[in-house]
Amino acid sequence: MQTTSNHPAGIVLRRGERSDIAALTRVFYRAVREGAGPEYSTEQRAAWAPAPPEVEAWDKRLTPQAVFVAELDGAVIGFMSVKSDGYIDLAFVDPEHIGQGVAQLLYDRLEAHARETGMERLYSDASARARILFERQGWTVEAAQKPMIRGVELHNYRMTKALGDEE
Repeated sequence: MQTTSNHPAGIVLRRGERSDIAALTRVFYRAVREGAGPEYSTEQRAAWAPAPPEVEAWDKRLTPQAVFVAELDGAVIGFMSVKSDGYIDLAFVDPEHIGQGVAQLLYDRLEAHARETGMERLYSDASARARILFERQGWTVEAAQKPMIRGVELHNYRMTKALGDEE
């Protein structure tokens, strides 16, 4: 079921579809390679995203998840995905749209979905940039992590938020 909502500045939020996968891989690649620059070195970003992900692999990865997409003028500018157990797997905004509230809109929709479907908590291995967004939403850092990706050490944060009955 696709739901669409209109937001300020012409941003449209909707559920992701399989036909979005190629656009999502491009947003991810640009977000890592360009948008993550302040928090991650060139070497770290190249290890994290050496090339745009394969569409087929991401189709398999994302099909079981709830994916929320932000569009502007028909182009995907950001997305977030959550697994049925509350794990936020992916959260990326195109670099040209960072700082314009896109991530907040996506997060609000994702958390509403989590509550509607009875999830008791959200958790993630958040990048440095996602950590800032999540902390503003009441998340807590459980651990700083140093995963190795393609032989390069990165940094992220195991974070969680209990949903409970709060509104």
